[in-house]
Amino acid sequence: MEQKPTRVRIVDAARDLMRTVGLARTTTKEIAKAAGCSEAALYKYFTSKEELFLTVLDERLPQLGGLLDTLAADPGRRSVEENLTEIARQAALFYAQTFPVVASLYAEPRLKRRHEEAVRAYGSGPHKPIEGLAAYLRAEQRHGRVGPDADPVAAASLLLGACAQRAFAWEMTPDGRPPDSLDDFARSIARTLVEGISRFSR
Repeated sequence: MEQKPTRVRIVDAARDLMRTVGLARTTTKEIAKAAGCSEAALYKYFTSKEELFLTVLDERLPQLGGLLDTLAADPGRRSVEENLTEIARQAALFYAQTFPVVASLYAEPRLKRRHEEAVRAYGSGPHKPIEGLAAYLRAEQRHGRVGPDADPVAAASLLLGACAQRAFAWEMTPDGRPPDSLDDFARSIARTLVEGISRFSR
């Protein structure tokens, strides 16, 4: 069986380690070992663990950012409710996979600050999906499919906040999982939001 390229192995190893032991405890040395390469080889492709983390988000997790960019540029092919349903579905998947990765940072404030500074330097951060969804909703306002008085940032925060909450809110319940399926959740969140921001019922 042909071995994967080094860069692919590094990103795969980083994803697996970050999900199992957390971002704070994952080191470039451990990533390199899991990828079957030297730490020096890792730094040929990535300048820091933070850059590698952002690569994992961009290449190995549900593509929320790309979906939002596409819809903001061309929102009118499907209904607002259909678009928001797909956004909610992808966002719920994205947060479910990223929450275990970043949660460990909150136990180490100094490392968290360093990580935040690096992520800001790359022009990224958890506010980006809110900005992306707000941009899509503004595009829908220009098309007349979202009411002119709706607040795009507030609406985006409500939808994405619900998706992020789903990632951890149900873990302490007897079943350890949400009471509804991902698809039912996405449809319900989208329908509820549309009824609040649209000049039409759907």
